[in-house]
Amino acid sequence: MNMADPAFSKAEQVINELMGLHPKGFDLSLTRIRRLLELLGNPQDRLPPVIHVAGTNGKGSVTAFCRALLEAQGLSVHVHTSPHLVRWHERYRIGVKGGAGQLVEDTVFADALRRVAIANGGQQITVFEILTAVTFLLFSEQPADVAIIEVGLGGRFDATNVIETPAVSVIMPISLDHQPYLGDRVELIAAEKAGIMKRGQPVVIGQQEYDSAREVLVTTAERLGCPLAVFGQDFGAHEEFGRLVYQDEFGLMDLPLPRLPGRHQYGNAAAAIRAVKAAGFEVTAAMAEKAMNSVEWPGRLQRLTEGNLIAFAPSGAEIWVDGGHNPGAGEVIAEAMAGFEERQSRPLYLITGMINTKDPVGYFRAFADIAQDVFTVPIRGTDAALDPVALAHAAFEAGLVAAPMESVAEALQEIAERIDPDAAPPRILIGGSLYLVGNVLADNGTPPK
Repeated sequence: MNMADPAFSKAEQVINELMGLHPKGFDLSLTRIRRLLELLGNPQDRLPPVIHVAGTNGKGSVTAFCRALLEAQGLSVHVHTSPHLVRWHERYRIGVKGGAGQLVEDTVFADALRRVAIANGGQQITVFEILTAVTFLLFSEQPADVAIIEVGLGGRFDATNVIETPAVSVIMPISLDHQPYLGDRVELIAAEKAGIMKRGQPVVIGQQEYDSAREVLVTTAERLGCPLAVFGQDFGAHEEFGRLVYQDEFGLMDLPLPRLPGRHQYGNAAAAIRAVKAAGFEVTAAMAEKAMNSVEWPGRLQRLTEGNLIAFAPSGAEIWVDGGHNPGAGEVIAEAMAGFEERQSRPLYLITGMINTKDPVGYFRAFADIAQDVFTVPIRGTDAALDPVALAHAAFEAGLVAAPMESVAEALQEIAERIDPDAAPPRILIGGSLYLVGNVLADNGTPPK
């Protein structure tokens, strides 16, 4: 029996029971979560200082950078992220004094789930709201120096938005995603994300692609009297001679480039440094250097160098996985792939799976000029997966050559058969969905730790 398999997890069993009782998905409201938290004694009011993070893209990366910066100074850091890739436990990282936080222990997680479910008493609620209540319960009962809490969806009515006085609210890049819930214009989405700002509490606004989104965020922060730091105005970062130069009103730091690949990570690192400072913590150049070298964020431009799936790929292939799933994410991932191409020329193949709430044509357009072929695959673990044939049509509409496959392993074998053995080994990007990345990491035997 493989105890790493969530099928044998006590917590997973409880979650499966709850899934059978309560609706899946999101029902954006704070009424139910507030009622439940009241029954639990309002644990959200007994947290260490909170860094609250929202945004369409970059939330997870800036959370990872914040964690690395804080742990670099020996602080204990609780971290809540969503969704998970392989195991539900990934959503809850419990702070450890003087070291890296650890994923929540299964028995502790299962006990918290049961206590929250008992407190709820069978009343109407979503499983996500129960899981969010578990976050506050776990983080309030185990001491830590700081908690980083990532928004699940939107901001204003997200279940995490019951934190009254965050140490800092961070808003990362905003683009179109979850339109049925958040609106079909970036200004509307920005207004929803801005809902995590609290009157008089510090706000950090990360790099924004759209001026209209930035204006909504700045206007909201100013209206609420929030101390404000805006990327490109009050702080920023750029590459210079193979180094990352960070600058804000406090001075300049010359740092190594982040361990996380892609130029988009420079802005994410900068936002994290400024956010940690805004939350009242020191950031020295030595701490930041340690953080740039140690930061980890599984499933986001993560390179697979070992595991079960490698055997199906062409010899010498460079294999990357990334869960980015909207046009904005497609653009930054494609830019990263193009950057790799500049350093070492290899043909690029995509293996893609997506769910039906996304914009696959918009995602694929970012790769139209750089990808050789696309292989579309099914996704396990969701009822919303796009049929590979329909997804291949979307890729074709975006100007790419595409073919549906039955699995990632079959797609890797197909690439191995197609390549020229005398040419450079290919670069393969597996992505389009965090669900797919979770499937791949599980099948590969390399789940997040």
